[in-house]
Amino acid sequence: MQIKRYENGKRMSQAVVHNGFAFLAGQVADDPSQDIKGQTMQILAKIDRLLQQVGADKTKVLSASIWLADYKTFNEMNEVWDAWVPEGEAPARACVESKLAFPQYTVEIGVIAAV
Repeated sequence: MQIKRYENGKRMSQAVVHNGFAFLAGQVADDPSQDIKGQTMQILAKIDRLLQQVGADKTKVLSASIWLADYKTFNEMNEVWDAWVPEGEAPARACVESKLAFPQYTVEIGVIAAV
């Protein structure tokens, strides 16, 4: 069974493909000075790019995990999320409040997709 790693670093790969599935690492914003909507838009653009790189797209996302630094931002994040998810293609999803690795991040999103 072949395993293919994308943007592989010492600590982690940004994506790993195995047996018809793409596992994307949790993504955070490149510019964390933006609000929750701006950070969510950045993250979803990164996910789109990674999905394209592995031969998938957002219609093939099976599962999403979302971590929010403050659950009060849930509705604002969902405004961006809902505009991104194609109608009728919503993945299974979990969303929790969690302390993130660095305080400037307001959201982190990881997905699993079919390839």
